[in-house]
Amino acid sequence: MPELPEVETVVRGLAQHMVGRRIGRVEKNRPDLRTMMPADLVARMEGRQVAAVRRRAKYILIELDDGTVVIAHLGMSGRITIAAPGAAPNRYEPHDHVVIHLDDGTVLRFNDARRFGSINLAEPGQLALHPLLAGIGPEPLAAEFDGPVLAAALAGRHTPIKAALLDQKVVAGIGNIYACEALHQARLSPTRLAMTVTGQRADRLVVAIRDVLSRAIAAGGSSLRDYVQTSGELGYFQHDWTVYGRDGEPCRRCGDRAAIRRLAQSGRSTFYCARCQR
Repeated sequence: MPELPEVETVVRGLAQHMVGRRIGRVEKNRPDLRTMMPADLVARMEGRQVAAVRRRAKYILIELDDGTVVIAHLGMSGRITIAAPGAAPNRYEPHDHVVIHLDDGTVLRFNDARRFGSINLAEPGQLALHPLLAGIGPEPLAAEFDGPVLAAALAGRHTPIKAALLDQKVVAGIGNIYACEALHQARLSPTRLAMTVTGQRADRLVVAIRDVLSRAIAAGGSSLRDYVQTSGELGYFQHDWTVYGRDGEPCRRCGDRAAIRRLAQSGRSTFYCARCQR
């Protein structure tokens, strides 16, 4: 599933082409993805100008000039690609479920083979109250996210820190890959109890989270299976993974030849260095 860096990369690509443009024709080629799409989605979008495109957690938010917000989630296999004016293909690809035509001829296609993505609407002024967004934790790249904020969110939690980082109520947008990478950079074991991450440990982890996410965004995210940027290009951060997917390989920090191990936590694979993460 695309995580924060991948979604942020998509948002930046969409913003370049959509902000200030008016939406012309919208084609909804099926009624549902993971859930039913709004029956009035086409009517609410056509003719509206795009005021902003931004991200909240793993959600893409397309703000229209009447205050309505389109909330899109890429799910497991979703992708949004952009064709410049005159460059759109003559026919759609399989699984092009929603196609948006902008007033300058740009065409955007929401393609989702497994249909685990979603598209919803938030009424003007009601975005923060939408069930998909209400209760989500702080953005990890926001100035207000720091060690004390993280430590407070982890207080009293007897779950492993890796599981806690995946809880969107603790911090927004972090998924399996970047939790593993940040914990390695912060030298914290993924099995450590979340409530023990306080003081300098929490400060160190926040710094690691910010650094890992920022570097991943700069690299266009990580392409694992289906993810591509809006241009159709792959992300490149998978080449910089220090632990994820590297079980049995040497640790790039401590040098131990077979330090990277894999364990299962909550049904997901966790990768870590058994020597330098405590």
